[in-house]
Amino acid sequence: MRTRSVLVALVLQLLLLCASTTIMADPRSNTLFVSCSKDLEHNTTAYVPNFLNTMDNISNQVRTDQFGLSVKGSGPDSSYALAQCYGDLSTLDCVLCYAEARTLLPQCFPFNGGRLFLDGCFMRGENYSFFDEIYGWPDRINCTNSAPKSSAFAALARQVVGRLVMDASGSSGRFSRAAVTAGNESVYGLANCWRTVNASRCRECLTNASAALLGCLPNSGGRAMYTGCFLRFSDTDFLNNYSNGGGKVSKAVLIAAVVSTTSFAIIAIVIGTYLWKQKKIADKRKASVEKIEPKLLNSNLHFTYSALEKATGNFNSNDKLGQGGFGTVYKGVLADGREIAVKRLFFNNRHRVADFYNEVNMISSIEHKNLVRLLGCSCNGPESLLVYEYLPNKSLDGFIFDPVRARQLNWEKRMDIIVGTAEGLVYLHENSVIKIIHRDIKASNILLDSKFRAKISDFGLARSFEEDKSHISTAVAGTLGYMSPEYLAHGLLTEKVDVYSFGVLLLEIVSGVQNRKAGEEYTESLLTTAWKRFQSDTVHEMIDTNMMAAYNTHDRYTVTREACRVVHVGLLCTQEASALRPSMKRALEMLLRRDESLAPPSHPPFMDETRMEFNDNFDSSSCLVCPSGSSGASISHSSFYPR
Repeated sequence: MRTRSVLVALVLQLLLLCASTTIMADPRSNTLFVSCSKDLEHNTTAYVPNFLNTMDNISNQVRTDQFGLSVKGSGPDSSYALAQCYGDLSTLDCVLCYAEARTLLPQCFPFNGGRLFLDGCFMRGENYSFFDEIYGWPDRINCTNSAPKSSAFAALARQVVGRLVMDASGSSGRFSRAAVTAGNESVYGLANCWRTVNASRCRECLTNASAALLGCLPNSGGRAMYTGCFLRFSDTDFLNNYSNGGGKVSKAVLIAAVVSTTSFAIIAIVIGTYLWKQKKIADKRKASVEKIEPKLLNSNLHFTYSALEKATGNFNSNDKLGQGGFGTVYKGVLADGREIAVKRLFFNNRHRVADFYNEVNMISSIEHKNLVRLLGCSCNGPESLLVYEYLPNKSLDGFIFDPVRARQLNWEKRMDIIVGTAEGLVYLHENSVIKIIHRDIKASNILLDSKFRAKISDFGLARSFEEDKSHISTAVAGTLGYMSPEYLAHGLLTEKVDVYSFGVLLLEIVSGVQNRKAGEEYTESLLTTAWKRFQSDTVHEMIDTNMMAAYNTHDRYTVTREACRVVHVGLLCTQEASALRPSMKRALEMLLRRDESLAPPSHPPFMDETRMEFNDNFDSSSCLVCPSGSSGASISHSSFYPR
């Protein structure tokens, strides 16, 4: 056995020696960036064979042309794929780079595509034709982390990058390289567009990429990784010679093929295991579907899967309205001309099936002007679909967090949205047949109709609430930044969970700033900012300037006064102790009764209480500072706003 081990080791050393003497250049197969699509594949049994066929076709093309293009299948199960090596790689180096890329892209499964940048090649797969695209998510710039270079290097880098853009867009191979030395400074660069992009779009892609890439200066280098092109500059020579390697290719190609085949076989096993598990899940789901009451299938709530598939153009990505943890929403047009929104649910386990029926049963039993109306569902196709009324202005977050679109929402519209959302929540908590806790109130779940009236959407996380069951045993669900501390830490579910989220939403609507995400510093929290402003009597400084620019001095006084009161209500709703938070009905009353005195809030959660003690002598009259004109008399519990 020892002799056999020695022989194996010698063979491996000989193979490595053979490879090292054959590979004269660098395949640059280190991975820079991998991004998977946001959409799950449509039909696994159809999609996977199409995907594997495109990979095989491209493999054959790359070995001869350093470029591959393949399309298999049609509709949502189709597979479009592209692979290309950068122009300075030999065929040998290209095969080695592609061998690495081929093992990475399948890891995006079960999502229906992805793209990856290696330092020597690019690869992308989707379920639609993307070949002429030059921009898109997630175009990015990676700058070299190094000490600043001289101004002479920066000037030389700009010269090199400019030359690369012109030369690549004018060449038949859409490729250019450069190596320039001036004095003690040297700059090396490479530019490459994909061969499916014509000359004018290549120049457009590289021009935009270069403008962003030069922002890396005075660093020593950087890479622009765009949908249609790749651009790089560096102070070190990373370029390969143009030599194809002649007859030496075959040995290394053999090694690459073995590595690629073995790795791809592993991926195939993983996919096979996944398919087996999915079949078991599908069987369970089918059994659950068969338990649906026949009257649902025969009622006007039921839509056929084929009708919805046709209405959405086979779930065309161009008609995608949004995506969340429970599914993707598409715009559709029914045969009778009605515009609809179709939510295509993600089912990874049996709990998601329960969520589907939970949503259908709940929303079909309630109706309110400030709740998105459920039109029906499809439950007997390959996946479960929910059908809602279509709201043309989509979600609130698309306006208040956008500096340009925020101007369309003046204070009157924002106040209507606030009141409408509050009325919808009051209905859910107190006026419906059963008390419902939404659990995920946030700006993206507040949809706007053609007149910017608010409608609460996405009841996929909603739960009916029984008075004797405040502790939930299932996993906590919601969105970080909007979840109350007692729910986040202990799973305590009461209507005060929605009150807390509503309070965060109030602060966002007033400020136009999104509350912090997980991982951000506490000083970046919108709640912290609002609390500090409240303590220092400068609440007016957090009001969205994009909104205020349209008002004259007199109107600004009124708007600022009302906005400051809304911030006060928001702080009352986000108090750390849930017992101190008002009910939604009481919060609505405080918003509508604008002359009513409000109690001072206690601190919000997740704060350093030793640093942020509540000032019981808060000067309410100076809340607005400029508008109030107050003498600044100190009071304790009184009205915070001038009458």
